[in-house]
Amino acid sequence: MATPVHRNASLSAVSVQEFVLVGFGGGAETQALLFAVFLALYMVTILGNLTMIVVITLDARLHSPMYFFLKNLSFVDLCYSSVIAPNALANFFSSSKVISFEGCATQLFFFSLLATTEAFLLAVMAYDRFMAICSPLRYPVTMCSTTCAHLVLGTYCGGCLNSIVQTSLTFQLPFCSSNRIDHFYCDVPPLLQLACGSTALNELLLFGLCGFIIVSTTLAVLVSYGYITVTILRMHSGSGRQKVFSTCGSHMMAVSLFYGTVFVMYAQPGAVASMAQGKVISVFYTLVIPMLNPLIYSLRNKDVKDALQRLRQRHSLVQKGGK
Repeated sequence: MATPVHRNASLSAVSVQEFVLVGFGGGAETQALLFAVFLALYMVTILGNLTMIVVITLDARLHSPMYFFLKNLSFVDLCYSSVIAPNALANFFSSSKVISFEGCATQLFFFSLLATTEAFLLAVMAYDRFMAICSPLRYPVTMCSTTCAHLVLGTYCGGCLNSIVQTSLTFQLPFCSSNRIDHFYCDVPPLLQLACGSTALNELLLFGLCGFIIVSTTLAVLVSYGYITVTILRMHSGSGRQKVFSTCGSHMMAVSLFYGTVFVMYAQPGAVASMAQGKVISVFYTLVIPMLNPLIYSLRNKDVKDALQRLRQRHSLVQKGGK
């Protein structure tokens, strides 16, 4: 729905009250297939991340800074995918695919907040591994519970700041008569394509601010793991080296997947114009990566697998005791 608002004698704009999320093309069979894929990805995401949160919370042996950050990563991934997936699933079989102006702004705000928070959180996790491996004697003091809490709070504050800037500037734009968003959720690049006014400032901030966040956090990760690699290579214990490589390998895999796809979407000047490619990339970092993160950390982490085994044994004992 759009109400005409005359801006001047030569140009008529509209006050958009709702948007249409075009999503993916194709007939009923394609939509059904995409619905099944999205639903499977989302269900595994919920199960995997909830399992990580529960296991880390209940097992006292996992109450360390590394697992505190990992639990927060699982929480962010859970919320992050939940901002996108339920609405996308509903739209596959919806004839209207409508989202209100306020609903679109809210979705963009929380998506931007959580995505930026994850970028900062992955950098914090790399710093935590750097301190643990390169300065093990100082680690308990440096990464105390208060410091960890402040670092996590800082990631949310950074995410909130970027989200406020992106959302407020995007929704201050005047939108043209078309309210059809060429995407399956509300994001800055497809919304900029609907604006009648100049989007130069928005594109500059999208490229500049998001580019700065991605590049700076990526550099923090690379520097941290550079020092970690040198320290590992100096280790004399083969088993210790293997354990550290396994843990750090999990982190690097998650980091590479996230930063790689986000960089392609937001940290290059031509990203705004390539919406067809953008949809595929967006599926990857909004659904696939949040699903993969708990699998990467649990399958490659002996501590998590041992904790899961202890929880199963405890559950079996409780069931036997109740009979």
